[in-house]
Amino acid sequence: MLGHVDPQALKMMGDLTNTDCRQLPPNDPKVISLFSSDEALNLEHKYLPKDNGALGLPEFGTPFVRQMLRETNPTSFRDLLIISGLSHGTNVWNNNAQDLIEQKIADLRGVIGCRDDIMTYLISMNLDPHDAFVIMENVRKGKGLSKEDKENMLAHGVPQYYIDSCIKIKYLFPKGHACAYVMMALRVGYYKIYYPLEFYATFFTLRCDQYDIVSMIGGSEKIHDKLTEYKQRMSSNNPELALSVKEEEIEKTLQVALEMTERGFKFENIDIEKSDSTK
Repeated sequence: MLGHVDPQALKMMGDLTNTDCRQLPPNDPKVISLFSSDEALNLEHKYLPKDNGALGLPEFGTPFVRQMLRETNPTSFRDLLIISGLSHGTNVWNNNAQDLIEQKIADLRGVIGCRDDIMTYLISMNLDPHDAFVIMENVRKGKGLSKEDKENMLAHGVPQYYIDSCIKIKYLFPKGHACAYVMMALRVGYYKIYYPLEFYATFFTLRCDQYDIVSMIGGSEKIHDKLTEYKQRMSSNNPELALSVKEEEIEKTLQVALEMTERGFKFENIDIEKSDSTK
């Protein structure tokens, strides 16, 4: 059971749409497609280049994880589980799984994502279950492999790249936790596709701290202009032009606002008669 803002967001989207998030299908093809393509969002692509559609999805919408999605192109729940593990581990993706996938030594399903993967894989290679468990525990804690472990793995046909990968790992995520994150992202993704306005209303209520209402009501052109200005300032290397903490938060808000307007929706100005005081 995960805390944070995610259950609150699902409650708000459920209330707005009269749906129960626990009844949503976990394997909707359009929702799964969001992690590799934005086609299901029907974007105008006036300012946004083609990309995955994971922006605004919990745990998958950050620049780091979206880059991982571009490199791995997941197509199933299982793939997303591995990516969730890769993104939350230490020394698991960078200089490890990323290189193996890039050099085509292994595919996404051949790399270590979650700690449980090591034990189940080693058992499948006929290692003694107790040995497989001990190796998993040592690797997930960053203790690496003993000389005996390496010899045992090699004797059972475990490839050298897999052994090298185990040695590099400093921390590995549990699969149960990854599973909870993926289920959460898929539920939110369902609302993003089938109930877009409720999804964005919830996003701007619960997941944003700062807004530029003038740019937002100006539509995609004004939002894009503001984002371009921020981008130029960030790449100028001039300390005086650096974004303030508030502007960094506005920039994140505007990225989702641009996607929303590129889907054909728009913001209206705050209205004392219609607007909620806190949402």
